[in-house]
Amino acid sequence: MSTKDQVIAIIAEQAVLDPSDVTMDSTPESLGIDSLGLVESIFAIEEAFDISVPFNANDPQASDFDISTVSSIIAGIERLRAEQS
Repeated sequence: MSTKDQVIAIIAEQAVLDPSDVTMDSTPESLGIDSLGLVESIFAIEEAFDISVPFNANDPQASDFDISTVSSIIAGIERLRAEQS
């Protein structure tokens, strides 16, 4: 399964949606994911990809990880994985 497919599956599960409802331009807000769901998504992503996401749940805008869209989340994961290699 590709990084994109895994991320979409994780986000869809948190949003209680079908993966086909999640697009690359979807935002957590547009999918109905609240702050707790976002934190749970980050934990699930960390576990699935064996990475540590630099995300501050108390101040998401100050985090060094762009969570604005599904596309930016995937790009961030790929960057973190490349840095760990």
